[in-house]
Amino acid sequence: MIRTATPADVSVMHSLVRDLAEYEKALDEVRTTPEQLHEALFGAHPAAYAHVAEAEDGEVVGFALWFLNFSTWRGVHGIYLEDLYVRPEARGGGHGKALLTELARICVERGYERLEWSVLNWNTPSIDFYKSLGARPQDEWTVYRLTDGALAELGGAGV
Repeated sequence: MIRTATPADVSVMHSLVRDLAEYEKALDEVRTTPEQLHEALFGAHPAAYAHVAEAEDGEVVGFALWFLNFSTWRGVHGIYLEDLYVRPEARGGGHGKALLTELARICVERGYERLEWSVLNWNTPSIDFYKSLGARPQDEWTVYRLTDGALAELGGAGV
């Protein structure tokens, strides 16, 4: 079952974020707290949205956290999927596909023309899964990121 996340899901979602980061060999980069996650999803000015996947017994076994982006070329919003994660013991049960299906449904319903995300180049199980759904890599683009000292320096805060 896929449903919109509620404030009661924040703790388990935070745990899943940490599990995902550990899987991606980047647990030491996770700084978010449950309080920050709650504020981002349910605060006065939500910046993101989330859906959770539940097993038959009601246990949350996966989640998708996303936000709106905008295409100047298409002139409409799209969804950027920040995180999609299903616990290893629940994989193969259709939860990941169900989460992506729900996001695709939202896109179609609202007239959004893109559903995008990033995947690590070494994550071949996920790449194969995404390709099986019809997703195609955008190989001609390279993601750039400013963080920490470089962001502070460029933003005028110095280091």
